[in-house]
Amino acid sequence: MKKLINYTIRLILIILIVLVANTSVNIYENKIENTNVNNTVNLSTMALKVVEINLADKFTAKDTFTGDLTGYAYNCPLCGGTLGCLPSYYIKDGTVTYPDNDYGVVRIVASSKNLPCGSIVRFNSDKISNEETYAIVLDRGVRGNALDLLVPSEEYASTYIGRSSITYDVLRNGWSNGS
Repeated sequence: MKKLINYTIRLILIILIVLVANTSVNIYENKIENTNVNNTVNLSTMALKVVEINLADKFTAKDTFTGDLTGYAYNCPLCGGTLGCLPSYYIKDGTVTYPDNDYGVVRIVASSKNLPCGSIVRFNSDKISNEETYAIVLDRGVRGNALDLLVPSEEYASTYIGRSSITYDVLRNGWSNGS
C-alpha cells in the first residue's frame, strides 16, 4: 500500500510539473507573439526619427540678427595673426575654415562679445556663395551685430567681400559637448 501511495504521489508530481512547464511555455509564447502589424516596433525607424529630430533642432535658429558683413585676413594691419577665441589654431597659412564636431567644416568669423566663442551662425551672401554659409565665431574685433569673415587675403576681402548688410541666424550659442 505504501508503494502505491508513493507511486501515486510521484505520478501526481510529474503531472503537475508537466502542466506548470507547459503553462509557462504557453505564457512565454503568448508574450512574444504579435499578430498585429501596427504594434510592431521598428527600431531602425525609431533611430532615424531621433536623428531627424536632432538634425531639425540643430538647424533651427536660436536667434536672428542683422548686421554688417566684412572680410579680413590673418595679417590685416590691426591683426596679430591669431584668433581671439582659439589662439593656437593655425591660420597663418591662409586657413579660413574650422572642422566643427557638430556642423562639419565651417567658415571662421569674428564677432563682438554678443556671441560667445564657438557660436555657429548661418547666413546668405551672394558675395561668398549661392548657398547658405555656416560659420563659427572664433575671433573678436567687431562691434554690435557685425560679422567679419576670415578670408585668405586683405585683397580678397576688399575685392570680393567689401561691406554689406546681412541677416544671420544663430544655430548654436557657444561651445557645446566638446566641439
